[in-house]
Amino acid sequence: MNLNATIFFQMLVFFVLAWFTMKFVWPPLTKAMDERRQKIADGLSAAEKGRADLAQAQARVSLIEASAKSETHARIVEAEKQAAGLIDEARREAEVERARIVAQAKQEAQQEAQRARASLRDEVAALAVKGAEHILKREVDASAHAELLTQLKAQL
Repeated sequence: MNLNATIFFQMLVFFVLAWFTMKFVWPPLTKAMDERRQKIADGLSAAEKGRADLAQAQARVSLIEASAKSETHARIVEAEKQAAGLIDEARREAEVERARIVAQAKQEAQQEAQRARASLRDEVAALAVKGAEHILKREVDASAHAELLTQLKAQL
């Protein structure tokens, strides 16, 4: 065989193989690499967007937590004010009820004292009549001397 012909055919096969590779093999490989590169870029941008969204969500959560804490605190303060108002109102009602009970007790005590005085007057009048009977050694008629006994009760 001729060396020149062999080299020529080898070069021809090399160029045909290179042309075939560049025409049919290389474009799908570059297309696949470009798609892969694009997927990686999209993944990285999605990750960055996810980080940004996470930071925003954490900021919103912090704002919501702060708002909830302040609202809860405000509600607690309001509840404490209402409780204090209810306690004051109950205290006032209790004071009014105490004053009413004390006044009623005083009135009942005065009535009882008046009844006791009236009862004592009657007993003193009866004792005075008996004493007068003993002194006079005769019986004094209570009905005949009712006016005198009424004056005696009034003086006592």
